[in-house]
Amino acid sequence: MKPPQTPAPDRSESAAPAAVSACPLPTVTQRRDFQRANRAPRVSTPAFVLQMSPTAPEGPARVGFTCSKKVGNAVARNRAKRRLREIARMRLPLRALPGHDYIFIGRRDETAARPMHQMLADLDRALDTLHGRKG
Repeated sequence: MKPPQTPAPDRSESAAPAAVSACPLPTVTQRRDFQRANRAPRVSTPAFVLQMSPTAPEGPARVGFTCSKKVGNAVARNRAKRRLREIARMRLPLRALPGHDYIFIGRRDETAARPMHQMLADLDRALDTLHGRKG
């Protein structure tokens, strides 16, 4: 007796899962871009600081993340950055202005512990404030 045959999985392109990016926006990696953002407008929230720096007007919006050793050990810093990347992924593709860099700076004890819905509300308020300054 033969075992029952299972149908072969559909390997067509439509059935292939799409690659999911951690954050669909390009990232800021150059030190000079982080330094430029440090002189730009910023908004402090309980869980993070958000800086917004203008770049080339025709360029895409970019995002950067930083957590110093004040945030904690490597485990705490990485957890904080993961949480910041997640809120950026959820909000910035819809709300970011083209030609601007958005830099997230983690805070000690708060970034890793604050509930996500509160961090999202903080990000919405911070973006409203920064975009209001732009006019």
